[in-house]
Amino acid sequence: MTATPVDTSATPKHNEPMPGVLRQVWSILSPDERRRFLLLQPLVIVTGLLETAGLASVVPFLALLSDPQAVDRHKLLRFAYDAFGFASTTSFFFAVGVGVFVVITVGNGVNALTTWALLRFAWDGNHAISLRLLENYLARPYVFFLENNSSELAKNILIEVNQVVGGVLVVAMQMIARMAILVGIMSTLLVVDPMMAVATGGVFGVLYGGMFALVRKQLQRDGVLRHQANSHRHKVAAEALGSIKELKLYGLESEVSKLFEGPSRLFGLTQARAAVVGQLPRYALETIAFGGVLLIILGLLWRGDSLNQVLPVLGLYAFAAYRMLPGLQAIFTGFASIRFAQSAVDTLYRDLAVQTPTVRVVDTGRELVGHVELKDVRYSYPNAGRIALDGVSTSIASGEWVAFVGRTGAGKSTLIDVLLGLLTPDAGSVAIDGTDLSSGVLQRWQSRIAYVPQQIFLIDDTIENNICFSQSIDLKRLENAARIAQIHDFIVTELPDKYRTVIGERGIRLSGGQRQRIGIARALYRDPLLLVLDEATSALDNTTEEAFFTALRSGLAGVSVVSVAHRLSTTKYFDTVRTVDHGVIIDAAPQVLDV
Repeated sequence: MTATPVDTSATPKHNEPMPGVLRQVWSILSPDERRRFLLLQPLVIVTGLLETAGLASVVPFLALLSDPQAVDRHKLLRFAYDAFGFASTTSFFFAVGVGVFVVITVGNGVNALTTWALLRFAWDGNHAISLRLLENYLARPYVFFLENNSSELAKNILIEVNQVVGGVLVVAMQMIARMAILVGIMSTLLVVDPMMAVATGGVFGVLYGGMFALVRKQLQRDGVLRHQANSHRHKVAAEALGSIKELKLYGLESEVSKLFEGPSRLFGLTQARAAVVGQLPRYALETIAFGGVLLIILGLLWRGDSLNQVLPVLGLYAFAAYRMLPGLQAIFTGFASIRFAQSAVDTLYRDLAVQTPTVRVVDTGRELVGHVELKDVRYSYPNAGRIALDGVSTSIASGEWVAFVGRTGAGKSTLIDVLLGLLTPDAGSVAIDGTDLSSGVLQRWQSRIAYVPQQIFLIDDTIENNICFSQSIDLKRLENAARIAQIHDFIVTELPDKYRTVIGERGIRLSGGQRQRIGIARALYRDPLLLVLDEATSALDNTTEEAFFTALRSGLAGVSVVSVAHRLSTTKYFDTVRTVDHGVIIDAAPQVLDV
């Protein structure tokens, strides 16, 4: 097992501006998700208005706090005092304080509701995008999986979607809410003191804008490195856990740890750097904010304002800073997060942009019989230097047993994949009962095929569920399939819970032969027209293999059986033996084959 080193000098393939990234994310969302997003915006605006109202309500309260006689000088305060019939300034002051508290409390409550709604929308999106990406991958042609690493695809579904949702979608919506609040706050400050508001906004804008300009390229580079390192660590982990027997036997645990250590350390480093960059302005801003309060005091006093006039304005700016600083920090962190997630966005945008055509199903009005005919079939794998199948013509009659033999690399597995409809020939045709697979019977044909590979895929569940495998459970059919596969007696005599025994991850609690027989039983449970055995009995002893083929002959009358075999002893059970050599079927008798 090897791992490709991470290229630490890598540069982004794309240099999308920020709006470009957001457009990509927008295109990833479904029409319904876009509507939900737009419907949330009025709630965001209301939140901003309530935050502004809470800030504005502080001004009269602070004015009364510094000078109780201000009720006589301010028209708005005087109007409220007379309209509600207050008898004293003390009771009016108390009422104003309660009013301010209520406005701020309601604003915070709506803010919390908005946050919940936005996060709920975002993580619903995480589920939906992950599901769409999985469905998109599963709909791809079989050859796609020959060219792409499964751990990379799993990482995209489980990790990169989370990076896009958490690093772009969530922060983008939080930024919209924060921006609405900041607009309201700045509007209030402009009304109270335009010059001071412009100066304050300019300082904050220059600070955050300048810092983001300095770090944006580094963030994008780190995002690419994070993506690469994450791919490598997932690949190493999947390969290590999938080959644990060999690793333990050969004592390679420390070697695998070293392969994992490099990309894992780089992944952590890039994550940490992005987090630190997002927090950098906070520390500078706290210092500037404190100095700014002192400058405001000195500026107002230098302008000749009295202390009674200075205190309300100073209190307003202090409260505004209390509200603005987290918002500004969140917006900066959001921009940094979006830039860092660029590589993940590119990946999802690329993969979800592929529209996989749906196979058109044609109802021929008759049941399939299962007669298969290949005519001059040619096939080459993408980027391969040689032809895998070079003009193969053969047929399999309904109920016929055919064994394909040949050396490793002769083209047997490719021939089977074409027969199964997993690979589309570059030239030639595959017909079922005289109907070409390309004309619309592919799904019907595949629903009547059962395939048993050499390495059986098993889930960490009961034997019953592994054999029925998402189909409804018919106990009689289940037992019959297990009997033919020569696994029934073992299940009912040696397993504590019989068919409901949990077999562990990948059937680790079973022997290789037992796993193969469960795979065979699963195939037989499908009641196929064609059973394909791809070295499916390689782990069985001779006695069990003979009993299996004998039971198969009597139990599956009329079903075609195709076998790919390296062992010549297996071919004695078949009606016809055809030799594959260099991508063609030859008439010569089988030669000595690779075991």
